[in-house]
Amino acid sequence: MSFEVGLLLLFCLEVAGIYCAVLAVKHARTPQGSVAWIAFLLTVPIVAVPAYLFFGTFKFTGYVIGRRDSVRIVSGLERHRDANPPTQIQNQQIYNALEEIGDIPVTTGSNLELLIDGAATFEAIFAAIAKAQQYVLVQSYIINDDKIGGRLHDCLSESARAGVKVRLIYDAVGCAKLPRSYLESLQSNGIEVVNAHARRGPKSRFQINFRNHRKAVIIDGEVGFTGGLNMGDEYMGENPKFGPWRDTHARLQGSVVLQLQLVFAEDWHWATHEDLTPILNWQPSLAAANKDAVLVATGPGDDFDSGSFYFCTLINAATDRLWIASPYFVPENDILTALKLAAMRGVQVRILMPEVSDHKIPWLAALAYLDEVMEVGVEIWRYNQGFMHQKVVLVDDSITSVGTTNLDNRSCRLNFEETVVVFDKDLADETAAMLEADFDRSFRLTQSLSQRGFRQRQGAPIARLFSPLL
Repeated sequence: MSFEVGLLLLFCLEVAGIYCAVLAVKHARTPQGSVAWIAFLLTVPIVAVPAYLFFGTFKFTGYVIGRRDSVRIVSGLERHRDANPPTQIQNQQIYNALEEIGDIPVTTGSNLELLIDGAATFEAIFAAIAKAQQYVLVQSYIINDDKIGGRLHDCLSESARAGVKVRLIYDAVGCAKLPRSYLESLQSNGIEVVNAHARRGPKSRFQINFRNHRKAVIIDGEVGFTGGLNMGDEYMGENPKFGPWRDTHARLQGSVVLQLQLVFAEDWHWATHEDLTPILNWQPSLAAANKDAVLVATGPGDDFDSGSFYFCTLINAATDRLWIASPYFVPENDILTALKLAAMRGVQVRILMPEVSDHKIPWLAALAYLDEVMEVGVEIWRYNQGFMHQKVVLVDDSITSVGTTNLDNRSCRLNFEETVVVFDKDLADETAAMLEADFDRSFRLTQSLSQRGFRQRQGAPIARLFSPLL
């Protein structure tokens, strides 16, 4: 390469860096994100420009929200709420906030059964699929071609051969290791298989940053599942790197299944432009438990940072107890402030996270936040009997949330997520007992970052610089 060509390439890189820096100013969701990208793009454009093309956090435009565009669906939800209004009027302000965040009304007539760990979760899911009469809807961020993935394949195939309509959404990033032959085999058995971003994803650049992290199974519009578990053997604790795998899923009945189904239909419409709503069951049987509940679906297609708003709503609602279980702790500033204020006003704030790392950079970044929250009384508990992957929030003795949303920037800003929020004392008591057992298998952290080894002391603040992407 001649000297002149090298200069030209360097000039082009600098111009590209400046152009991307302008885009970062316009599109980054936080000033901190803008500053980080600008510094990176202007100092090392040869690395930063390709990184920005993949990871720059543009608004995820064009995501079509089916319920917001369909008068029939909106009116149907309103009629369902009118027929099954929430019963706990003391929670009306929280209801109002969650309804604004997720654009789905709180209703009564729902039930949530906690499914603790892989064996209980997969047995419940596969048993429910085997009983399907009309249709099965499945969505998973990760599907592995292993024993659990094989059971999913066989179970769905058997349903399809029995005349049940089966549809599957997968995320291409989460399923990067899934062989094409697995998906082709499902299709050959009559199952409709769709990549979450297959047809209508961003066209202007390579885009792996926005991911559909939701996990859902819906059977005939009557039974639903969501929570922390993907489809793979590691969720059964069979990966020797992690040992026992601690996770929580939820079996749903009643009104909230309709809401879970609606979000699936939206994701299907986004990927295929096919409207499933006319052919699905929108009259689920009400659950005998009759609990107030709502599904909060969040993502980068929303007009505001709906994931952060969800966490802040539950944090600000706490008056006595706030327990959060999450495998990652990389909170954005609003959540960080809300957590510290909750502890300062006397709420018992406990954050449960794993001592074992599955992703090194988020694990290191979390260390840079812990001193800050512990100084104001937030309790940090480290689960050290295997890996903990659950996403559970408990507020006082009345609110339980189980879903796919981690306490990190990726879940709050970049991923499509969902979580079920239930307002019920009995369920809160069950959740508290479950988490207390987890605390018994954990230790309360007292060590500060300054007391850790050299690599962690130096690595944590560097990893925190990448927090907008974690």
